[in-house]
Amino acid sequence: MFATLAYTMLFLLVVVLIFAATKPDTFHVERSIVIRAAPEKIFAFINDFHLWAVWSPYDKDPAMKKTFSGSASGKGAGYAWHGNKEVGRGEIAITDATPPHKVVLDLHMIAPFEARNGVVFSLNASGDSTTVVWGMDGKQNLMVKVMGLFVSMDKMVGKDFEVGLARLKAVAEK
Repeated sequence: MFATLAYTMLFLLVVVLIFAATKPDTFHVERSIVIRAAPEKIFAFINDFHLWAVWSPYDKDPAMKKTFSGSASGKGAGYAWHGNKEVGRGEIAITDATPPHKVVLDLHMIAPFEARNGVVFSLNASGDSTTVVWGMDGKQNLMVKVMGLFVSMDKMVGKDFEVGLARLKAVAEK
């Protein structure tokens, strides 16, 4: 009886691993919002990590330790944080900035798990509004692929992006 149960569990584990291995090696999460403000105004909030506290969905731990480095804003600006288990630990740097249209970031998560992802904010003006697109791309190792069978990266991170974009809209439209 025990041997049958053990073989069944092993078989199911192998099936899950094989199925997970067929998933893509990369992921992409993207959300957008239309903000009634000039791209220059919105760009300032994204291009300066000191201003992220007013709109970022990841500023969830009031005791979080923050360290700013490099340039005050724009290319070369860096930001590191260490917080509770909800925010974890990581660092992010602006690797390219094209005012007022694009900010490219390198995100390095250290805890609760190691990950390095590319993040891009694109701003496209149309009349008196600007469409802001927040995207993130990353690689998926086998462990992340297995987790993805049970938890959707798009839904999990996308929900945070939606909250952040809504907050960005609120502060930029003031």
